[in-house]
Amino acid sequence: MTDVTHLVEDFTRAHAHSDDATLGQALVTEAGGLAARMRAAGVATDFKTSVSDVVTDADRAAEAFVADVLQALRPTDGVLGEEGAQRASTSGQTWVIDPVDGTYNFTAGSDYWCSALALVEGEPQDPTRLVFGAVHRPVPGHTWFGGPEIASTVNGRPLPRLDEATAAEVSIGTYLHPQWMLDEAVRTAWHNTASRFAAVRMFGAGSVDLAGVAAGQLGAWTQHSVADWDWLPGKALVEGVGGVTRKVESGGVVWCVAGNAAVVEEIAGFMGQR
Repeated sequence: MTDVTHLVEDFTRAHAHSDDATLGQALVTEAGGLAARMRAAGVATDFKTSVSDVVTDADRAAEAFVADVLQALRPTDGVLGEEGAQRASTSGQTWVIDPVDGTYNFTAGSDYWCSALALVEGEPQDPTRLVFGAVHRPVPGHTWFGGPEIASTVNGRPLPRLDEATAAEVSIGTYLHPQWMLDEAVRTAWHNTASRFAAVRMFGAGSVDLAGVAAGQLGAWTQHSVADWDWLPGKALVEGVGGVTRKVESGGVVWCVAGNAAVVEEIAGFMGQR
């Protein structure tokens, strides 16, 4: 794995006095850039649960970079990372990290991936406050930032508030692993929802998808059994443009849902809840 010691030292000096918002955006930008550079040089890939559930040296190095910076600059804050970084919080705040979201795309040479994080108060599984989310996509070089109390932006430019629209008028982004398509209850919940939309998009990077919802490029998003690091950064962005996010139980699993208020209410209905 790449030694990130010097990068951490330079970064911590540059951001010794940065506030949380500035630090969060800088962290995902630097982590994403590190992963992109490592991919260009060639990275080793390991498999987790399946051929499409992968982790690379770039994931590990980018997460180590973020975790080490936070150890230096926010030692009392908690850390929860996809690749195992974990530290209990004594300040009440926790940084939830996804160093490379969309790793399968990343290893396949696609640019549909990002580095993402969220800052929360309380337990990440059920935070008392979602402070903000930050998502950086190295190509095309976009950094999204926002939260329930912070108007979402892309590269510092305000995003417009979400318009109300129905499922029949917009697209939905989703992800359903092929193995889950064999589960009739899950497949039915997904089909009853996806079939009501104007178009379905399945790209395989939840935080990029949710940034797309916040930017009005996707009308809605849903996925089941979503990890905190795949949900919280994008959830913050959607709420930062007046969107709605919620969890819906259907087909024996819990689905994360995001979009404008009208379409989220529709999705809950399609899945049998109101």
